[in-house]
Amino acid sequence: MGLTPILTPAKLAASKTTPAGMWPAGVRHSVIVEQLRRAMATKSTVSGRMNKPKKPYPDFPLFAHATGRWAKKIRGKFHYFGKWDDADAALQKYLDQRDELHAGRVPRVPGDGLTLADLCNRFLTSKQHLLDAGEITQRTFADYYAVCDRIIAAFGKMRLVTDLAADDFERLRARLAVTQGPVTLGNEINRIRIVFKYGYDAGLIDKPVRYGPSFKRPSKKVLRIARNANGSRMFEAEEMRSILEAVSQPLQAMVLLGINCGFGQTDVANLPRASLDLDTGWVDFPRPKTGIERRCPLWARTVEALREAITHRPTPKDLADSDLVFVTKYGQRWVRNSGGEKQSWVDSVGAQFGKLLQRLGLKRNKLSFYALRHTFETIGGEARDQVAVDHIMGHARNDMASLYRERISDERLRRVTDVIHGWLSSDISDTST
Repeated sequence: MGLTPILTPAKLAASKTTPAGMWPAGVRHSVIVEQLRRAMATKSTVSGRMNKPKKPYPDFPLFAHATGRWAKKIRGKFHYFGKWDDADAALQKYLDQRDELHAGRVPRVPGDGLTLADLCNRFLTSKQHLLDAGEITQRTFADYYAVCDRIIAAFGKMRLVTDLAADDFERLRARLAVTQGPVTLGNEINRIRIVFKYGYDAGLIDKPVRYGPSFKRPSKKVLRIARNANGSRMFEAEEMRSILEAVSQPLQAMVLLGINCGFGQTDVANLPRASLDLDTGWVDFPRPKTGIERRCPLWARTVEALREAITHRPTPKDLADSDLVFVTKYGQRWVRNSGGEKQSWVDSVGAQFGKLLQRLGLKRNKLSFYALRHTFETIGGEARDQVAVDHIMGHARNDMASLYRERISDERLRRVTDVIHGWLSSDISDTST
């Protein structure tokens, strides 16, 4: 039934008499007052909607709310960012708060103190200087960049460092543990601690950050259990023979360097031709990760594969890569940083080797190109000369013997690679050149 208001709801509610003929007999006075109130509110809302401003441009992320403010619904709740007459200010407020709101956090009001954004920027700037000076690798810098991204995503860029508490780090560790195994988790926690330690060491904060008792690396027991669950991370001789029979160049030469000399992906991707003496069959190449010297005798089969790979190597895209033994068909490094804002890491060696394992039915958990180093270490140990194995692998031991040792004879190094060669295939007569 339609009603035509004669009195406003306020006047009607205050009236002690009932105007004759306004509603049918038996209808309560309070019911009519409520209906009139709703009618007036509806009229007011309709009027407001008619006066709402349009979005400044189609992709404007906010909408004009009936309350006269720009708003957005986030995680099922309306949030307001400013009056209609100042869309620019409302947009800026939204941009400042959106990361916090979309993450379900209460936006922090900017104040005095070091924010996480400032800390990460200062930290990455210092690491960029080390990268430019050649004191850290591009891979290390990319890892630091990624961990800073995760810190910002977890806590918000405007969060004050001094505002962080143990429960914040406890929740962060719980989230990381969902997607990361024990080894990766331990490395990630270590890098996060490095970022905050930099803030204290650089004098950006007055006291160290308190992480609480839970924010620590997984125990050795947990690491051992995970390692046992993953199974062996090495190849058997029959598997290696299958791989070498199926692999094509230039990946074949890389695989041979992996099993002959214990090279990993970064090693083969950064190997310069100047480090090779194919006439005598030796490679002298300090490990890129640590700078530790390495020297390794090459099998005749490895030398042949390297000569072929170098002959058919594509032209490098960057002149700085002109001395590299390997570049991709696009002229890029096989392992490189993609550049740009995300600083993602591209490992084409691992990707191609993984496809090969999949095709041969050898793919299993934690088995990758890097497992060639595990295989070399394991089988090379049968030579019963750990010092020689360590030298080829580029491992350093913090003991007095390593400090005093000035050299290792080539004969000792050759015995290690001969043992691996004999294990690999007893029907191949050639050994080192």
